[in-house]
Amino acid sequence: MNTLLPIAAEIGERLKARGETVAISESSSGGLISAALLAQPGASAFYRGGGVIYTPQAFRGLMGLGRADIEGMRSSTEPYARVLARTIRGKLDASWGLCETGASGPSGNPYGDAAGHTCVALIGEDETGPLELSRTLETGLSDREENMRRFAYEALQLLHNALS
Repeated sequence: MNTLLPIAAEIGERLKARGETVAISESSSGGLISAALLAQPGASAFYRGGGVIYTPQAFRGLMGLGRADIEGMRSSTEPYARVLARTIRGKLDASWGLCETGASGPSGNPYGDAAGHTCVALIGEDETGPLELSRTLETGLSDREENMRRFAYEALQLLHNALS
């Protein structure tokens, strides 16, 4: 958690200075993204909320999405992460939607991804207009806790870079 707090502090300060907010959809990071942001003083000024979308029940119940919403894609991919980032942004009326989805380990996921695989996505707007970013991280590790930290950091780094 210690490595997440400094970047989360910078993100919080930038969001507050810009008068912007963020909403989080995460799975394999297990709430670490939200925890790092909520650890910042004054988080209520920039953190709209989030959810750990770890099961089909959370996908349907918290996100309000069904099979038709992800036609032709699967979990733990960049297109899927963009859908969830866009959805959480809209549901919570946030400036930014940030998503992480992957396989923390010690084994892979049912979709064929190895442990250490995650996709992160960010949806929002910058001074040039709509912004959609996504990327994939492969740590090559089976260490669940370390992967969770790295996945959370990757997502926070994506948001941090967009706010720079």
